Amino acid sequence: MSDEELHKDHELLISPPPPPPPPPPPMLPHKTIQEAETAIGRTLTTAETLWFNYSANKSDYFLYCHNILFLFLIFSVVPLFYLILELVYRSIHTYKIQPKVKLSYSDNVRCFRDVMRMFILVVGPLQLVSYPSIKMIGIRTSLPLPSVGEIVAQLVVYFMVEDYTNYWIHRFLHCKWGYEKIHRVHHEYTAPIGFAAPYAHWAEVLILGIPSFLGPAMAPGHMITFWLWIGLRQIEAIETHSGYDIPWAPTKYIPFYGGADYHDYHHYVGGQSQSNFASVFTYCDYIYGTDKGYRYQKRLLRQLKDGLKSGGKQNGGLHISPEDLKCD
Repeated sequence: MSDEELHKDHELLISPPPPPPPPPPPMLPHKTIQEAETAIGRTLTTAETLWFNYSANKSDYFLYCHNILFLFLIFSVVPLFYLILELVYRSIHTYKIQPKVKLSYSDNVRCFRDVMRMFILVVGPLQLVSYPSIKMIGIRTSLPLPSVGEIVAQLVVYFMVEDYTNYWIHRFLHCKWGYEKIHRVHHEYTAPIGFAAPYAHWAEVLILGIPSFLGPAMAPGHMITFWLWIGLRQIEAIETHSGYDIPWAPTKYIPFYGGADYHDYHHYVGGQSQSNFASVFTYCDYIYGTDKGYRYQKRLLRQLKDGLKSGGKQNGGLHISPEDLKCD
């Protein structure tokens, strides 16, 4: 080997390592509102200005972890709405789906305690460690903010995707092994209450996180949209498990929405239930024929009411409530 080649090899050995790659850009790479407006080519809206002022100096990870606070507040506060209704609005019992079942306030407190234990041991840590997956699928935190139309469209996709995948996972959890090992915990409440919406086996909490993640993975959006998705889905679950079929609930105007009465039937039938698996809408149960027991019960109730209105016999003087007619 020549002296020149030896000299080149020596330079390679003692040359410093290449500099590390630059760090990823911060959530908002703009230091001032003026810089942000220049970057997006227009004046910031009021919402964008508020977002900039709040998030400019906060990391993406910190913003993502807001989900922990939101979930804690939703699990704690939203079910209280139904307890308060019971105290201040006595007529609310008219809308109770299973009026024969009365859970005490201590039962509600016990359920809440169990839910908070699961929140601290499973849900919270899961949120803390799942941030890389959120960045991987492309949930953004930058300006501009999405329009209302974009948010609504993405939320519709998220609900539809979650509902379909949750349907099949729920059906699996009602097979012999899935129910006995995992899902029976959630069915301890045959007459569900708001606090029981997230009450489940730790494995079920992890498994049902998959459907919630698929929608944002297919149509990634802004962090604000993601916050809304997580919050609205949990509020919907609490309403579905509330035990009250309130006729003036806003969800009554959502097409194909199941609601509390629809899911309450599933809990009432119990572990052997092969009806009403869907989490939000009713189309999957209709398409795959898993709502026949529920529709049969509704048909009997309509016939009974029609018979009473027309002056027919009232079943020998017996009072028949909706739960008396439930079957699978």
